[in-house]
Amino acid sequence: MSAIDGDALLARMGPGVEALRGKLRTNQTLKDFTWFRVGGPAELYFVPADVEDLQTFMRLLPDDAPVHVMGLASNSLIRDGGLKGAVIRLTMRPFNDGKADVDSPRIRAGTGMSDRKLAAIALEAGIGGFHFYHGIPGSLGGALRMNAGANGVETTERVVSVDAVNRQGELVTLSHDDMGFTYRHSEAADDLIFVSALFEGYPAPREEIEAAMDAVQKHREENQPIKERTSGSTFKNPPGGSAWKCVDEAGLRGFQVGGAQMSPMHCNFMINTGDATAHDLETLGETVRKRVYEHSGTLLQWEVKRMGLFTNGQAVETFRP
Repeated sequence: MSAIDGDALLARMGPGVEALRGKLRTNQTLKDFTWFRVGGPAELYFVPADVEDLQTFMRLLPDDAPVHVMGLASNSLIRDGGLKGAVIRLTMRPFNDGKADVDSPRIRAGTGMSDRKLAAIALEAGIGGFHFYHGIPGSLGGALRMNAGANGVETTERVVSVDAVNRQGELVTLSHDDMGFTYRHSEAADDLIFVSALFEGYPAPREEIEAAMDAVQKHREENQPIKERTSGSTFKNPPGGSAWKCVDEAGLRGFQVGGAQMSPMHCNFMINTGDATAHDLETLGETVRKRVYEHSGTLLQWEVKRMGLFTNGQAVETFRP
């Protein structure tokens, strides 16, 4: 019997599911939603119609069912066995709307919005400080969860407050301090589902913002394998160093396991060359961590979020010195 049984979980939610207005499916394959194009099914897959619909869903979901929020999945590796519990995607319009207040100068945006769209809204409003989002191919929910950054700017520098739905279906507001931002991390409780956020920038000439966004795009095109099936930076930069240099110096540029490869163009990017499994990709990453440590003594930490079940007992052992 499969470890994934969405019909059984749905039955446990009771007749209240009939009131839900969003899209609810069982045993939904997830690989088509991820940048790597790998991954097994989700027991429950829910796309809420709006915040109130999400609150209703959370009140119905059994307390022991895990919850996973999936944005554009540009920084996720979903294992081949799939995900227990519920996968929630905030793709409906209420989660993708954004409005700028030039006088503040602030922007209120839904967390299903892409980072690039927020950069475009800021450009149109003449609000500076958001150009770095033009080069991050994810959604705002993920950016908040991992304090995404690029080009010398991090999400923490722009956040005023965040609205979230908790496990009990209540809407709560977190201050900037409540988010507890550190490098590629937020201390906000894992079971909070971010639904919108208030950001603040500074007045800036449109041509200045455009120039900064163009520079970001040029850097990506020249230095990153943006046309490949990848998931961005695989490992966090170690203190005072660069992950790609550690990988390169260990002779692992272009190193391959099955259909998974460390990009010859940017060796901190893993790519699916066409037929990789999630098992291939995670094995590649752990092998690189081991060999980098053996070469330089640097223990690289994953930036890509790995989640889900292994299949057929084929677990990937985490390297520990």
